[in-house]
Amino acid sequence: MDYVPIDRNALKNLLELPQPDDQVQCEYIWIDGTGQGVRSKCRTLDFEPKDSSDCPVWTFDGSSTYQTQGLISDMYLQPVAIYRDPFRRGKNKLVLCEVYKYDKSPAETNKRHSCKKVMNMAEDVHPCFGIEQEYTMLDSKNYPLGWPRIGYPSPQGPYYCGVGVKKIVGRDVVEAHYRACLYAGIKIAGCNAEVMPAHWAFQVGPCEGIEIGDQLWVARYILERVAENVGIIVTYDPKPVPGGRNGAGANISYSTKEMREQGGIKAINKAIQKLGKQHAQHIMAYSALRGDDNHRRLTGYYETSNIREFMAGIAQRDASIRIPRQVADSGMGCLEDRRHASNCDPYLVTEVIVLTTVFDE
Repeated sequence: MDYVPIDRNALKNLLELPQPDDQVQCEYIWIDGTGQGVRSKCRTLDFEPKDSSDCPVWTFDGSSTYQTQGLISDMYLQPVAIYRDPFRRGKNKLVLCEVYKYDKSPAETNKRHSCKKVMNMAEDVHPCFGIEQEYTMLDSKNYPLGWPRIGYPSPQGPYYCGVGVKKIVGRDVVEAHYRACLYAGIKIAGCNAEVMPAHWAFQVGPCEGIEIGDQLWVARYILERVAENVGIIVTYDPKPVPGGRNGAGANISYSTKEMREQGGIKAINKAIQKLGKQHAQHIMAYSALRGDDNHRRLTGYYETSNIREFMAGIAQRDASIRIPRQVADSGMGCLEDRRHASNCDPYLVTEVIVLTTVFDE
């Protein structure tokens, strides 16, 4: 579907109408049946909710989101996290929801439900995460934004953290997303241009437990909305351009309380050994398509490890697990798992990391 430009100035006088004090717009957000897409719809409350528990349970038509059949189409939206709405501003909110079926069981793509149980079990070790979310911008024809229609951009090299019109495309979208996340209350830690032109990354965290999944999904939603406003497509495809270009991942920094304390490198190395023993199982969980599309990225080239092998190293970007240089120097900190595809579900991947490193013996 082609982008249809809208003259936003023609609507400006309506969009800027004052909002009644006792009317608050709450945008309910959920993950659809693909496990990758976000959906949302809005409802009006006659008060300003301060917590997700203040927001009523709602329903939606699951037969239109790949989540159920028409005869039992109603599904439940259970609010679980709340943020300020950077698009409507004021008292208005973004409300992240879990999805439940007609019988109150969690939907198949509701990975938060089981992740929350695991994070509660592990609360004594205080698992902490940071996620670097990579993505690629496309134009309305599904072509990388700013790329020449005939041929390819110059080889990779000048684009990573680059500056200048011949190196960078889409910076205004990135800056708008960053500011919107800050306004919403997302713990966005940074952003940068990546190795391929039109390829960017933002970082969320540090967050403890279930919060990292909540914040990343809402940050993804905000990015989609920002891009929607200017007719740009965001793709989390782990290898959007075949051949000699970098793919897109979601590198995860992870630590427990023990790892962050003096001498924590011992706990880090122990966790790495456990992750290595479960490499195949983790690969299956590290992509939206259960590992089937991550093989296009994890080739052992272009700053990736080989999907069939497990290796760890200090400051190695072609390793499965990288120990950051400063962690090796200080003997404590975190590890970075670099195997995740950009389209991974943060609930699923953080759950399996904690299960393997905290509970597997």
